[in-house]
Amino acid sequence: MQEGVIIKGIGGFYYVDTAVGVYECRARGKFRIKNITPLIGDRVKIEGDAGSLQGYIIEILERKNQLVRPTVANIDLAIIVFAARKPNINNALMQRFLVYSEYKKLNAVVCINKIDLDKEGHYLDIVRMLETVPYKVIRTSAKTNVGIEQLKEVLRDKVSVFAGPSGVGKSTLLNCIQPGLGLKTGALSKKTGRGTHTTRYVELIKLEIGGMVADTPGFTSLDIDELEVSELESCFPEFSNYRNCYFPDCIHDKEPRCGIKEAVEKGKINRIRYDSYISLLNELRNIGRKY
Repeated sequence: MQEGVIIKGIGGFYYVDTAVGVYECRARGKFRIKNITPLIGDRVKIEGDAGSLQGYIIEILERKNQLVRPTVANIDLAIIVFAARKPNINNALMQRFLVYSEYKKLNAVVCINKIDLDKEGHYLDIVRMLETVPYKVIRTSAKTNVGIEQLKEVLRDKVSVFAGPSGVGKSTLLNCIQPGLGLKTGALSKKTGRGTHTTRYVELIKLEIGGMVADTPGFTSLDIDELEVSELESCFPEFSNYRNCYFPDCIHDKEPRCGIKEAVEKGKINRIRYDSYISLLNELRNIGRKY
């Protein structure tokens, strides 16, 4: 019996990285009967033939987390990538990625790529806003290799996922981190200014520096409907020091004597972040009314 990590799944086959090699496995029928689907990132126990490196998954070990889109498990770190320009930073979408990362208990690092295209430094306003939370922000240029070593350091010995809109350079950054990965990169659409999808399935890629990274097609937008209204404030970590509200069930919107709103007025909480909170709060309320 071997223990390993599922690094890829295609057509009912799961590729499990173990100490003696990568096994091509199928899942035992009991998982189908119990409606359990193995996920990329799952730690599993397998039985198989060491000669042919083929076998069966017989047990899925307990997951520490599980993402819905992409469907991966046991992730340590989310690298949230946006481009300084082409396409420009969509702050509302960035906040959704950050909220989702907090909800899933992922450490989040924001990577602002293509800084060589923003000579005026307009992206720095976003950096300053993020650093008030505080989130770690890495500024990179895949073209000039600026920030690549810093990015490698945060990836070292972690299981990481890259997230962000199409066209921001996620696959190009991965190629810079480890040349020869062979990840395809796509050109920007002339019509939309966004990237074309270049990756067809989720795969965990082993890094020479240690750790693994998931290349994740489709991880470009997020639904937050699994969040409860009462859970949203915990996804804004900078709120934690100011929850001295008069009403115990305060959701920091129209209630009087709200500690969060007072902190915003005093400049202790960034107003852009608070406005993002209110926008997402209203979205969750509207979702609730549909059911």
